[in-house]
Amino acid sequence: MKRISSLTILTLFCSLLFAQGDSGANSFFASNLKIFVPVGVLTIILLCIFLFLFSIEKRLKKLEKEN
Repeated sequence: MKRISSLTILTLFCSLLFAQGDSGANSFFASNLKIFVPVGVLTIILLCIFLFLFSIEKRLKKLEKEN
């Protein structure tokens, strides 16, 4: 479980590093330092989704063991 979560976090950070380009939208957000807001919101949303999926998986394993 710990290995999967660390791998997921590292993958997300690596994908953010490759998304650095010189397009008009990137320069606008970078010049105003507002890029941190969408990145933070997306990170929080993805973390919540992954935590929800892991909790569902845990519950399913528990139900399978009971049956």
